[in-house]
Amino acid sequence: MNRRLLALAALAFPLLISACATVSSPAVKINFDPAADFSRVRTYSWVARPDGGTPLMQQRIVDGIDSRLQAKGWKLATNGDMHVSAHVSASEKESINSYSTRVGYLGWGGFGPPAPNSVPAADTFEVGTLVIDMVNAQTKRSAWRGTASGTVQEDPAKMNALLQTALDKLFAAFPPGSK
Repeated sequence: MNRRLLALAALAFPLLISACATVSSPAVKINFDPAADFSRVRTYSWVARPDGGTPLMQQRIVDGIDSRLQAKGWKLATNGDMHVSAHVSASEKESINSYSTRVGYLGWGGFGPPAPNSVPAADTFEVGTLVIDMVNAQTKRSAWRGTASGTVQEDPAKMNALLQTALDKLFAAFPPGSK
């Protein structure tokens, strides 16, 4: 009985790990010009709206960015102090996992190569990336860049939740220098 339970656990563990990896929160990176003075910014304008993904997702991105900038006191204007652009891209990734039909590994103390009856399993998934750039309208210098990447979800509700989480993380400490 214990051997069957261990064998089942050995087979289920890689599946559990891969399932957890697909619903993780987006990875976010932020970079900004330390010399940029965001305290003087009152308005912004769109110079490039998202060009990837579905039209509905493009609108959700614009609406999400608008709401977060406006929550910081910025107003949308025809020729704003800061020019905002967004770009969306997607790429296919592959994850290769190996699991054994035998319990354990060869070698001393359980370390070493997989047991001879290991089976490779490939899983392909799509990773979406959102890049948001802000350029000072007067100086034409790049002021801020935020990127968020995550596994694209098939379910629109889950995809929207992933987008909102990414935008929340991107704008959590925005503008730079604010508390």
